[in-house]
Amino acid sequence: MIDSISDRRGAALVVLCFVQFMLVLDDTVVSVALPSLRDDLGFGGPRLAWVVNAYFLAFGGLLLLVGRMADLLGRRRVFMTGVALFGAASLACGLAQQPWQLVAGRFVQGAGAAMASPAALALITLLFPEARERARALGVWGGIAALGGTAGLVISGALTDLTSWRWIFLINLPVAAAALVLMPRLVTESRAGRRARLDVPGAVLGTAAVVSLVYGLLQAGESGWTDTAVLAPLLLSAVLAAGFAVAQSRAAEPLVPMSFLSDRTRAVANAATLLFSAAFYAMAFLLMVHLQTVLGYGPLQAGVAYLPFGAGILTGMWLATRTMTRMGPRWALTLSFLISSAGLLLLSGVAPGDPYPAGVLPGLLVTSLGCGLSLPVLTAAAVTGTTGENAGLGSALFTSVQQLGGAVGVAVLVTVAERRSDALPGSGRPAGEGFSFALTIAAGLLVVGGLVMATLLRAHRPESESPADARTPARHR
Repeated sequence: MIDSISDRRGAALVVLCFVQFMLVLDDTVVSVALPSLRDDLGFGGPRLAWVVNAYFLAFGGLLLLVGRMADLLGRRRVFMTGVALFGAASLACGLAQQPWQLVAGRFVQGAGAAMASPAALALITLLFPEARERARALGVWGGIAALGGTAGLVISGALTDLTSWRWIFLINLPVAAAALVLMPRLVTESRAGRRARLDVPGAVLGTAAVVSLVYGLLQAGESGWTDTAVLAPLLLSAVLAAGFAVAQSRAAEPLVPMSFLSDRTRAVANAATLLFSAAFYAMAFLLMVHLQTVLGYGPLQAGVAYLPFGAGILTGMWLATRTMTRMGPRWALTLSFLISSAGLLLLSGVAPGDPYPAGVLPGLLVTSLGCGLSLPVLTAAAVTGTTGENAGLGSALFTSVQQLGGAVGVAVLVTVAERRSDALPGSGRPAGEGFSFALTIAAGLLVVGGLVMATLLRAHRPESESPADARTPARHR
């Protein structure tokens, strides 16, 4: 009986990880295919950026709302609804004949991802309540998620070069179909044991604040920070966030209870995740541009150049549980952030004419090793103490912070790189100077994150933890 339960949990983890791989892959899968999309569908100028931005906007903006809905309405139900929505939108994107159809499909894809991703993470935290096995499961989850981002670039380059850009969306359909068939057989329904109403004013204000913030940050990459199209949504986001805070303080059943936010481990882990995501999303964007525009790689060649990043992540993921067991999350995360920072500094020195083995590869491997070490421990820390009452909220908050960090990192560091390049017209290699400067800042962000965790995170070891936080059972149906 125990083996049967264990096998079912293992199979469920595999399915949930494959879905997360698909969702994260679609963060980056369109990047290499953008020129082909522009030529085939007739995108004009700035509208092309919304093939990427529409996904980020819906994904980042809706997470908190649907995360809480998962706790109240049922995590498996919300997960499967999200996967079905994502699959249908992927089909629509693959069949799109007009620019607006593709952008609309990408927005619906993001909405489906916002439903599926936090619900999946919540299901994992409840399937593996004991601290050590949860850390191991989240290690697999974090590594697979990171591989999805890397694989998106490789798959996009291969499919675009060898077949058609439409297949970067159509390959999602088998994964979505398999998840919809298998999940009802592997996971029972779970929801908060105590009936509560969804905080509608808080949901509206919180969702609108996040959507406005993400929109403003995405516009900054196109228009610059002083443009009205950037300042207006950022200001609106601040006003809505203040209204959200007031509404939460007065609500009988707040969307995000203050007691949930006051947990030090979760708070520090989410703050570190913001810096981590800002650095790594910007690095992925800038390095892909650098490889193609400065080093002269083609789309497929640039995607293949990223493959060692996946190998480094797998190695780091394999070491993460052992590192956390021996050092505790505090020092494991501090060490991993410093390793990644060193890798980014190595990458910042890549110059035109540098051979791949001596130029790009060392920094790529060191950076990815630190990333693989960081992600599983960050994920475990960010959902520590979550129970059957709030697992969806904890997962949604962590995923939302990842998306916001990525949007901030790309908006700020890409702009910094471009302006640095413009300021050095006589340097002989302005694009390389901007790339180097931005990656140096990204490395600094990781050093700050490491210092924050070394200073503020409690020094305790996973093996000494009690699974007391998992004693409040979810209600299963």
